[in-house]
Amino acid sequence: MQFERSDRVSEEIKKELSDIIQHELKDPRLCAELISVVKVNMSKDLRYAKVYVSIFDKDKEKVESTMKALENAKPYIRREISRRISLRFTPEITFELDDSIEYGARISQILNQLNISKEDENIEESEGEEEN
Repeated sequence: MQFERSDRVSEEIKKELSDIIQHELKDPRLCAELISVVKVNMSKDLRYAKVYVSIFDKDKEKVESTMKALENAKPYIRREISRRISLRFTPEITFELDDSIEYGARISQILNQLNISKEDENIEESEGEEEN
């Protein structure tokens, strides 16, 4: 399978963005429990990067403040990306909230509840059969 250059660059940007967000941003609004860079989509000309960020926190206000903090940190993040990755043009970054991890966790929780209730029914049925 052959990868395009935009795919390779997006993976590199994803790695660097994760490092920058976790270790270098000191904004107190970044107070969410878990911030994860899920995916980076690059344009073919490598000038634009759409970054999908998953913020795992129950409080919606913290999620909104974290997104605002990331928006305000764009110039710093872009400067760090240009310093770390050698590209002709440093891409314009846009952040998008991605709730797929939270959605997946919720579905997993529902499936676990269904399995537990099904197991309880099976136990009750087997106890009823043993009494007869």
